[in-house]
Amino acid sequence: MGEGSKFTLIWKVFLTFLKISPITFGGGYAMIPLLEKAIAEKNRWVKKGEIADILAVAQTVPGSIAVNTATFIGYRLAGISGAISATLGIIAPTFFMIILLAALFLGFQHEPLVHAAFLGIRPTIVALILLAAFKIGKTAVIDKTTLFLTAASLLVFLFVPVQPIFVLLCGALAGIILQAKGKSKQFVENYEHAKTGGK
Repeated sequence: MGEGSKFTLIWKVFLTFLKISPITFGGGYAMIPLLEKAIAEKNRWVKKGEIADILAVAQTVPGSIAVNTATFIGYRLAGISGAISATLGIIAPTFFMIILLAALFLGFQHEPLVHAAFLGIRPTIVALILLAAFKIGKTAVIDKTTLFLTAASLLVFLFVPVQPIFVLLCGALAGIILQAKGKSKQFVENYEHAKTGGK
């Protein structure tokens, strides 16, 4: 890749995450549908099925899932420069917005209209997160084994006070055990089929 084309890619990565950032109300998970549309459908930087893998990697390290995901994708596309541009793109708008909102919110947080607005925003955030879960689920839950792992993990999160990293590690261990027992051939085939969108 030439210097000019690499700079163009880095700039495009920055602008892409700059556009995503201000409309990711509800946090990193609410960003997933927008992320999928921007990087998988519009720019075709990754396949749809790979987004679940990227999110899994992003959650294995501390920090915001939105920032971690942006950094990962930027690095994959253009190395360190891409990682920096993606990270700056995702954090710059919200950095300035939160400073502005913090200054304003202290003075208006008890206003009835502000309170009413937040009452309306909260359920729409839930809808965005559920949409993200559905889209990721189509590529992650591909057979009875993954359905069982999904259900078991959900129960653990609901009823056991455990750090998410431990559940993620248990999921990784389950995959390794399946591979070691030679029972994961069909699982891998199903997974690759799901990643390519059934093609």
